[in-house]
Amino acid sequence: MAKSKTANESEPVVIKKYANRRLYNTETSSYITLDLLSQMTREGREFVVVDAKTGEDITHNVLTQIIMEEEQRGKNMLPVNFLRQLIAMYGDSMQSMVPQYLEASMDAFRKNQQQFQEAMKGAFGGGPLAEIAKRNMQMFEAAASAFGTGMPGMPGMTTPPPAPAADESKDDEIAQLKAQLAALNAKIDKLS
Repeated sequence: MAKSKTANESEPVVIKKYANRRLYNTETSSYITLDLLSQMTREGREFVVVDAKTGEDITHNVLTQIIMEEEQRGKNMLPVNFLRQLIAMYGDSMQSMVPQYLEASMDAFRKNQQQFQEAMKGAFGGGPLAEIAKRNMQMFEAAASAFGTGMPGMPGMTTPPPAPAADESKDDEIAQLKAQLAALNAKIDKLS
């Protein structure tokens, strides 16, 4: 039984580059920009850029061009020292090993990035850090309620509490805040 291909397993999109430097997406039958190719790359969409006249694969050149444009926009990710070292490797006896090394390093970096993101989600999804974050949010909500600012979109926070009467003492005010905090805690527990 044949498996259906997912978006990431499908054939790469063929992009044709014409002599006038325009890029044509054969999948959507439309002209596109380097910015769109950059976005496709970030989304993990595979594509191949070919010279429309010769059929030569020029994907490497176009990806390098995207990097150059990003760097020129001030989004510098490549340190000068790294660029110097990279240029020095051209023509070196180790040149053939550099692409595999850089690719393996980037793969390891991506894996570490994903593990870090998952660890952060886990830290705030349960456990002591989640409890601290939950309590901080409760205190923030109680403070917002006490100052009558209201927080639209948050349960129980769309209207400010009634202003205390002139003859109420501070103890009554504190008791009201405690009651509001208890009500908020109950709502949060229901949401959890």
